[in-house]
Parts: sequence; C-alpha cells; structure tokens
Amino acid sequence: MDRRALLRGAGLLGSVAATGAAIAPAQAAPAPATVDPSAFRLTADYTSFTARVEALLEQAGRASVSEVMDHANHERTPATVIDTQVHGFRFATSDENDPDAFPQGIATSRDAVGTAGNGRYDGRQVIAVSFYNKSPKSSRINLIDWDADHPDAYRRILLVEPTGTAEEPSFRDVEIHAGGIAWYGDLLYVADSAAKPGGMRVFDMSRILTTDTGGTKDQIGRVGGTFYAHNYAYALPQVGTISSEVDAGTAPLVWSTISLDRVTRSIVMTEYRCEDCDDYPTGTTRAVRFGFQQGGPTFARSTTASEALEVPLHNLNGVGSHNGRWWFNSSRRKTLSHWPGEGALTTYPWVSWGQSLSYWEDADGPDLLWSLTEGEGFRAVFAVEQSGYS
Repeated sequence: MDRRALLRGAGLLGSVAATGAAIAPAQAAPAPATVDPSAFRLTADYTSFTARVEALLEQAGRASVSEVMDHANHERTPATVIDTQVHGFRFATSDENDPDAFPQGIATSRDAVGTAGNGRYDGRQVIAVSFYNKSPKSSRINLIDWDADHPDAYRRILLVEPTGTAEEPSFRDVEIHAGGIAWYGDLLYVADSAAKPGGMRVFDMSRILTTDTGGTKDQIGRVGGTFYAHNYAYALPQVGTISSEVDAGTAPLVWSTISLDRVTRSIVMTEYRCEDCDDYPTGTTRAVRFGFQQGGPTFARSTTASEALEVPLHNLNGVGSHNGRWWFNSSRRKTLSHWPGEGALTTYPWVSWGQSLSYWEDADGPDLLWSLTEGEGFRAVFAVEQSGYS
C-alpha cells in the first residue's frame, strides 16, 4: 500500500504551523574545494567497555528495540514544518517546551538495515533523534515508532558510559552535545565535539539496559544492587570510542554533526564554524568522509579519510551524503545546499533551527531527506523528497 495512504489512515499526516516555504528558485554558490584526505584519521576502540557492558546486561537486565517500543509512552502529533514535506510530526509537550533539552541528531532504522523488510530493525520501523540535556547534564535518544501498525508514540533512552568493574559495574552520564548520529547495523555512532580531539562515541542498539524508574531524578548508575538512570526505564551503554587525529599543522576537526552514507559504507562529518563569532570556532568549514572496514559496521583500528572538502559555508548543523552527493544544512542561514560531487553548490531556502540530516533510501518510492528543528516550542521532525533538493 502507498506509504502516504497508510499514514493518512493512521492520522500521521497533518498541519500545525509551517515554519518554512515551498521550494524557491535555487541559488548557485562556489564549489567545495577538495583537500588531501590523508591528513585526517580515526582510531577505533571497540573493546574497552566490553566486560562492563556484558556485566551490566546480566545484572541490570536487557531489552530489545521491539520491547522498548512496546512500552513507548510519549505521543507525537502531526506537524507541518516546511511546505515541501511529505511527512512531519512534533514531539510531546514535555519535550517541545523543555528549556533544558535540545534535539540534535537524526537516524532511522532504514539507515541501520537498508530497504529490506521496509527498513525494519528488530521488526520495527523507527526513527532515532538525539537530545542533549542541560539539567542533569546528559544525552539521550528518543526512539520513535514510524509504522502505521503501531501507536504514534516514542520512548526516551538515556545514553550512559560504563564505569566500575566487571564484578561491580555501574555507569555515568554521557555529557556531550550529541550533535549528530549515524546508525549502521546494530551500532549507533554519536558525534562527540567535547572530546579533545573530537570524534564519536559508539552504542549498540541490541544492548539496551533496563533500569529502575524509582529513586530521584539525580540518581545515576548503581545504588546498592539497583541501577538508576534519572527515572528513565532504559539506558544505552557506550561500547566503543572513535578518536579523531590530524597531521601536524592541520587544525583539529570540530565534530559538529555526522550521518551515514550506506552506498559508500561510510560516515560523513562536518564542522560548525563561524565567519566571525566568539563562542564557536572560526575559519574554513571542512567535511570529511571515513569508510567502514569490509564486512561490517565497524572501523578498522586505524582509518584514513577517503574524502575531504573545504566547504564555502558556515554555521552547519547538518550534513548528508548518498552515493557521492552531499547536502549541508546551515541553521543560521536557513539554507540547504546540495553538491553533486563536481561543479557549484546549489542552495535552497530551508527551515529555522534546522539540525542534522539523514538520507532515507526507498526501493518502492521516492528517496527522502529527514531533518528536524530544535527551537523551543516547536520541535519537529520532517522529511522531504531528496529530488526536490538535488
């Protein structure tokens, strides 16, 4: 059945208040400049947390994505974010109006598994949105059902870093901006701009912890024989760390946001840089591609970038790539720029408070670009046909 018909039947398409406009005439911009990618490297560690994660799963309990979604307890409602969208919804009031929580990154189960089975991971078609929280300082994902066979609901899952020992494991908050996420196979990669140098933290969607919803809001980790996560019922423990390195004389990368390119089996990242501001790095914006090792969703112990660009744009909150093409979202400029791999950039009007991007490949319909807005009072997720912005 047509996806839009299913969504209409489930009441998922609707209109609240548009914050964008129909596609206006595109503007040409200078082309990105290619630079030597060998100056950028990643070092991957997928083993340091293994013993503690396995102990946490045994002692705290384990839940699958399907089980988590069976207990989704926050409702989403239809929303129009931009007139060109094909899907759109907004979060519950508790997330929309929270002055201490801000949505940032986006990925989908179709990133994780591709188009097979309509992009279902553990039997569910879902969207993941990362949030950073100011109080208590922490990070989380909202895992959202995207299937007409299930309720219009989502569940919050706290991101945690294992501590303690394998005999007595615990965990603490992941205090990062969580500016972008990429989901491939079981692994969820989260941009870490706080690390020096920056990089990514890695989580495993097949290793979700069950935690006690009692206690107080500030309780985190093991308390006696009980595990607390700020009253969350679920926590997702870190399973790996990806560190970024650059050649001498090259400025460290600012890991603002990331996304997955399934076709080239790579993660792309870009930086949030300003032309003239005091609170953020200035200078030329770079975008870099790092490829996974053959046969799985992990990086080799050491990975050299396969592509690097100097992008003539600033204030980038979102990056996307698919089969060599690139998209860049500038929240401050309210623009979405497309680069086909050669020639000039094409820049389109976009939304206010726009954040990360995720490419949704569809074997039976148009491919989509998913994005979201972070402005307090209207925090919404939406999708447009990528062909309209290419």
